Amino acid sequence: MRSLGNIIWFFIIGLWSAIAYFVLGILWSITIIGLPIGIQCFKFADLVILPFRKDVEFTDSLGKTLINIIWLFLGGIELAVLFIFAGFLFCITIIGIPFGMQCFKLAKLSLMPLGAEIVDIA
Repeated sequence: MRSLGNIIWFFIIGLWSAIAYFVLGILWSITIIGLPIGIQCFKFADLVILPFRKDVEFTDSLGKTLINIIWLFLGGIELAVLFIFAGFLFCITIIGIPFGMQCFKLAKLSLMPLGAEIVDIA
């Protein structure tokens, strides 16, 4: 199911989300201050292409929290709202529930990108 889910996800949402995160990563990487967020955006571009075999673990520190607050006001809230909306649309049907759950995972990630570590699920 994971392989089929990844294939369907890639054509419905994955490709467009990956392109958006890649462009955001380039824009954030222009400045030295935005470089940590730019690097995270590149990691997330990899995650949104094939999310069914990956999970996210969160850690916290004061420096990461401060940068996450800046991220919230410069695009994080909008991305989270879009993923939540897409998740609710997917969850309308039983077949779409796994895709909706992936959208909710990405919505949380959109709110707190720094301190997030992407791990593979065996």
